[in-house]
Amino acid sequence: MNATWRGTNRPPAGPASDASARFDQVLAHARADNRAALATYLPAGYPTQAQSLRIMHRLAEVTDVIELGWPYSEPTMDGPVIQRAAAQSLAAGFRVRHLLESIRSLATSPASVLVMAYFPPLFKYGLKRAAHDLAQAGAAGVILPDLPIEEADEWLTAAQDAGLHTVFVVAPSTTDARLARICATAGGMLYAPAVAGVTGSTGPLHDALPAFVQRLRATTDLPIGVGIGISTPAQAREVSRIADVTIVGSALIRSIDAAQEPWEQAEAAFTFARTLTTGLHRPDIPHAAA
Repeated sequence: MNATWRGTNRPPAGPASDASARFDQVLAHARADNRAALATYLPAGYPTQAQSLRIMHRLAEVTDVIELGWPYSEPTMDGPVIQRAAAQSLAAGFRVRHLLESIRSLATSPASVLVMAYFPPLFKYGLKRAAHDLAQAGAAGVILPDLPIEEADEWLTAAQDAGLHTVFVVAPSTTDARLARICATAGGMLYAPAVAGVTGSTGPLHDALPAFVQRLRATTDLPIGVGIGISTPAQAREVSRIADVTIVGSALIRSIDAAQEPWEQAEAAFTFARTLTTGLHRPDIPHAAA
């Protein structure tokens, strides 16, 4: 099959778009292996910058995509586990330069990098500056859970100029007209929540999730990532049968928090992520034409 997905919002060609092309290829290679890609989420600088770098590089050995969170004090989509992790990073002295250092450090790793950012810190940093700096560091794109499509034009222009994918989190309640507009401007993938509410749920996935993913596939050829509420290998296996990317965050952070000593944290993250990969191979799913 081709290395890219038909329908992706390809940024302008150039050096800054290499990372977004790599993201597309990582997902395509997972598809060629007849499995869902695994994305793991970690706030940059958590629990400290040095420890974060160790954990990320261990994760890169077993995961396809690393989602680096831009720590923020008012994360509307995040539950208590990620809130505490972000607060710990901020208390340890997180600065944007640490996020950029983290992205650059993964440039030669097998994993692609997405940044999960809320709009207020992005806006404070400067949209054009943020898009440029993230792209130059090697990020493939940015997930923006709190940016409505109706207010996204300025960011989308900056991101496209820099060669970044913009990944939107799409709620099941989104109207068909609004969904079509999101799909026309999104890049990389769409992010579908597996449960209602904030991150960190340990309950069952939403019964309507398969139907929602089908609805997304009927609207776009972009890959579909599913996250929020995936906490076990069994749930990762369930999601892998309908989605292109399985996204896990809070459960990974809980595994890190459970480590008795700082030197054990990276190994704990690696071990947990590896358990998730055991169920990602699955029967073929409907996908974009190559």
